[in-house]
Amino acid sequence: MGKHATHIVWDWNGTLFHDVDAVIGATNAAFEEIGLEPITLETYRELYCVPVPRFYERLMGRLPTDEEWLVMDEAFHRHYGRHRVGCGLAEGAELLLAEWQAAGRSQSILSMFGHDELIPLVRGFGIESRFVRVEGRTGPSGGTKSAQMVRHLAALADVEPGRTVVVGDAVDDAVAARDAGAYAVLYSGGSHSRRSLEAGGVPGVPVVDSLAEAVQLAGELVV
Repeated sequence: MGKHATHIVWDWNGTLFHDVDAVIGATNAAFEEIGLEPITLETYRELYCVPVPRFYERLMGRLPTDEEWLVMDEAFHRHYGRHRVGCGLAEGAELLLAEWQAAGRSQSILSMFGHDELIPLVRGFGIESRFVRVEGRTGPSGGTKSAQMVRHLAALADVEPGRTVVVGDAVDDAVAARDAGAYAVLYSGGSHSRRSLEAGGVPGVPVVDSLAEAVQLAGELVV
């Protein structure tokens, strides 16, 4: 692996980890606790955004209070932990990770999922050795990824931001890539629909419908 090889930073939730059903299940279970009406998966994928309180604002017509946010966030994570048990890796992900590594190129995971929960989850799928770094969120939930992306890339030896491609399922992944000086490819199989990714994304960032397409583009974007 050399300094001039392309590096992929993978998002976890909704990208490598196909947990969209768990997310909508946990969202609606949390909504029920605070008296909000359930939403459909289609509505979620059209309206979801970060910071997450802004997503709730779209649904409630106002930003939640600090107290409401704490209740909603705790309820979501509690229900998500139960719903995620039946989720697995995205279609073809395991083979794509193995092939990228076998070709002598590096990859890492940067997620807004809690670090202490992320590590055993990745390890449980037997893919931890595919990555030079697996990093989750260590601070409060609900924020954006940009500052974390800058720190993540700075911590990687022999990885240049300008030769890095971020693969994720949210507009925030593209914004984080841009702010860190990296490329991005957005995947429409997770938290956002293709329409919402294209409408709210960073100009020039491609949107694909499979991780195989994302990896192919990652190999082409950096020349």
